[in-house]
Amino acid sequence: MDQQGTPGGVRKRERVREVLLDLIESRRPGDAIPSERTLCAELGVSRPTLRAAVDTLVSSGLLVREHGRGMFVARAKVTQELTPGSRPLTVPPAAGAWSSRVLEFSTVRAGARVGRKLRISPAAELLHVVRLRLVDGEPIALERLHVPAALAPGLTPAQVESGFYAHLREVRRIRPAHAAQSIEPTVLTEDEAALLGVPVLSPALLFDRITTDTDDRPVEYVRSLYRGDRYRIVSRLELDGAAEHPAPTASRTAAWWGTVE
Repeated sequence: MDQQGTPGGVRKRERVREVLLDLIESRRPGDAIPSERTLCAELGVSRPTLRAAVDTLVSSGLLVREHGRGMFVARAKVTQELTPGSRPLTVPPAAGAWSSRVLEFSTVRAGARVGRKLRISPAAELLHVVRLRLVDGEPIALERLHVPAALAPGLTPAQVESGFYAHLREVRRIRPAHAAQSIEPTVLTEDEAALLGVPVLSPALLFDRITTDTDDRPVEYVRSLYRGDRYRIVSRLELDGAAEHPAPTASRTAAWWGTVE
């Protein structure tokens, strides 16, 4: 048996992980990989060492275990690209058919924390909208939207679904112009995991965004949870000298651009 905490045990797990990554890259989503018994025999490692390596790949969404069937290459993660030349607060369409389902639409008091985010009184009313985002019919994200009620009186779920920013511009004459967004890792609670169809404490990405208009007035505060097994972030960095030899899709005026997947 391997001592999992020893340097030798760590090196074995890393070697097994690299072999598994090669197997994943050589197969298509949904393809099976060899059984644990076969892999242990071929790699000359114990079952605990193999399972430790597999566990990390399952947690990161690269492998899927199916009870009684074995291990399979996970489906490709959703890709959504942010480019410097796109219109403000818009992104090119991501792969797959995106849809959403409104789970909650209510008027509530802002409270101290959200009030500070939106620069309104804690007693002020706001619209609280909870949406489940889906890709090809599968839950991918849980989004909580907070909008000062005074900005959009009479707003309906249908108007949110048909294009919230377009509604603000065309009906309310409010022009969203800027957004500050942070991204951090987290895990899902029991209720969140149930809505997204994954085990409790599954990894997720938390997006926290405040959008302001052309007068620097906050118009929305959004917290979104994206499944860690189906979403990832890829960043592109412009290095010294890149302006002389720009990438085909690079903007000469942008020092940073990236994709959110």
